[in-house]
Amino acid sequence: MSWIPSSCHLKVQTLSRASTRRILRETTSMPRRKSLLAVTVALACLSLAACGSASPESPVTSTQPAASTPSANATSLEAPQPTILDLTGEWKQTNSNATDSWQDAVITVNTIEINWVTDNGDTKSLYWAGSFVPPTAPGDSYSWDSENDHSKTDPALMASGDDIKTFTYSAGVLSWQASALGSTMTVKAQHV
Repeated sequence: MSWIPSSCHLKVQTLSRASTRRILRETTSMPRRKSLLAVTVALACLSLAACGSASPESPVTSTQPAASTPSANATSLEAPQPTILDLTGEWKQTNSNATDSWQDAVITVNTIEINWVTDNGDTKSLYWAGSFVPPTAPGDSYSWDSENDHSKTDPALMASGDDIKTFTYSAGVLSWQASALGSTMTVKAQHV
């Protein structure tokens, strides 16, 4: 009876047993194939009637628990389980001092690369290439020290010469310190 909706199972089974006995008593004189056909048709009709006969005057009752409404179930809701942050993907600076230039970052499974982006995105220059150490424990904030990949940054004119750069994630914002021409700024970026 797997084709019958679960809300109808117990009622259908009760009706089916009683109806089966009655039908078998009434059809003992018929040949066996006709009896089986009659029983099958009767059970199908009873199943459909049991599931489709609900009306405001005679609601269908079920032993299945009723679907709870959000207000009725609000007190029994459990707090969502904390998950491990996934910081991989593209990030774009949100606090740039110019409308046509910013920094963007790409985090992969174990690397982070940051570019200076100018000319409304037409020009990119490497600023940082380093390690990314992904979070291993659930939480809503995270910080790691990235080790510079000098094989990529040394030949880049606009790249940082720092050996270590600290990155922090909190409340949807990834941040780091960027220095150029004697000025240092905290770059804030959001996931794109």
